[in-house]
Amino acid sequence: MQNSLPTPSPAQLAWHECEIGMFIHFAPNTWQDREYDDLSTPLSEINPTALDTEQWVKVAKAMKAKYIMFVAKHAGGFCWWQTDTTEYSVKHTPWKDGKGDVMADLAASCKKHGIKLGVYLSPQDIKHGIQVGGKAKDPADQERYVKVFRQQLTELLTNYGDIFEVWFDGSLVFDVSDILEKHAPNAIIFQGPEANIRWVGNEEGYAPYPAWNGAKFDPKTWGVLTASDGDPDGDRWLPNEVDCRIRNTWFWNTTNAPTLKSVDKLMDMYEKSVGRGAVLLLNHTPDPTGAIPAADAKRAAEFGAEIERRYEYAITDSSGRGDVVSVQPSAPVKIDAVITMEDIRSGERIREYVIEGMVDEKWVELASGSAIGYKKIDKFEPVRVEQIRLRVTKSVGEPIVKRIAIYNTGS
Repeated sequence: MQNSLPTPSPAQLAWHECEIGMFIHFAPNTWQDREYDDLSTPLSEINPTALDTEQWVKVAKAMKAKYIMFVAKHAGGFCWWQTDTTEYSVKHTPWKDGKGDVMADLAASCKKHGIKLGVYLSPQDIKHGIQVGGKAKDPADQERYVKVFRQQLTELLTNYGDIFEVWFDGSLVFDVSDILEKHAPNAIIFQGPEANIRWVGNEEGYAPYPAWNGAKFDPKTWGVLTASDGDPDGDRWLPNEVDCRIRNTWFWNTTNAPTLKSVDKLMDMYEKSVGRGAVLLLNHTPDPTGAIPAADAKRAAEFGAEIERRYEYAITDSSGRGDVVSVQPSAPVKIDAVITMEDIRSGERIREYVIEGMVDEKWVELASGSAIGYKKIDKFEPVRVEQIRLRVTKSVGEPIVKRIAIYNTGS
C-alpha cells in the first residue's frame, strides 16, 4: 500500500516549506470601502503615490513569509500591469503618467530580497460582464473573453520572471493548460482543472483537523475541492492553503483599523494552519496611497517575532523510522509544545499517534492525533520531562519521522 500513497511533487514540497505567504489585495475597491468593485471610481482618482513594493516585501519578510501573492486583477477587472487587453488598467491612470507597472516593481523587489512571487488573476471580470469562473452569458462574449484572459495570463507568466503560484479564484470554466505547461510548468496552481493545491474551505485562518494532503481525483470537482475532501489514501497530493485576513476585510477601508488582529490571534491561526500541515496565506491591505498602513506593518513584524520566539529554536530534536521515535534532552526540562514532521516525500504514512513524556520515570500521555504530514504542532500544559517519544499506533508502511522537536514556548 505504501508504494501507492500520494506524494508531493518537488514544486509542492518547496511550497510546503514556505509555510507562510503574504496576500496583497489592492484594486479600485480600495477607494470605495467595498470588497467588490462597483466601477464607480474614475481612473483619474487612482494615483497611489506612496506605493513602494520595497515596503510590501519588507513587511512580508518581517512576518516570515516566503512568497507574495499579488492580486494583479481582482473580480472588477482592473489590471495593475501594462496590458493591451483592456482600458480598465493602470495604463489609464495618472500614476507614473500611465507608465506604472506594479507587477514589474514587485517582481524586482521580490527578486532583490529572495521572496517568491505569485499572481492572482481573477477569471471573473465585472467590467466586461464576466461571471465567476470566467463564464460569459453569451457564447460570442465567451469566445472574446477567453482570448482576453489567455493573453492576460500569458503576459503575467512571461514578462515578470518566474511565477511561483497562480490563483484562479472561483475556479475556471475554460482551458489554459497549454499556457501553464509552456510558461509555468513548475507553478503552484490554486483552483481550476490544473490545481495542485486547494482552498481549505474557510477564511478564518485555520485548517480543520485532520487536514489530509491526499485527495481522490475527479475532473468534475477537482478545482473546487476543500480540506473536507482530504483522503490520505487518495490518488493525488493536493495540500491545503489557508487564506485569511489581518483585518476583517480583504481590501482596505476607512472603518476597519480596529479589526487588526492581535498577535495572540495570529499565533492561534499559525498553530492551526502551519501547525496542521497547511500553508498560511495572510492578507494585507494597502491603503489608497499604496502603502501598507504602519499599524499593520508593525503587527506583521510582531507576528513574525513571536513565531521566532516560540518555534525558531528547539530545546532539542531528533528523527527516526519506525513506530517509536524518541528525543532525549541532556537533563530534565519543562516543555509545553512538540513539533513532529513526516518525510512527506514518502507520503502520509502515520494515521494515529501519541506523544508521551517520561515524568518521574513513568510515561505520561501529553497529546495524541491522527495526521502529521508536513508538520504538526501539539501544545499542552507545561510539564517537566526526562524524555519524549512519538509512538505511532496506526500507520501505512513504516513511519518516517523527519523531525521531532520539543519547545518551551511560555505561551
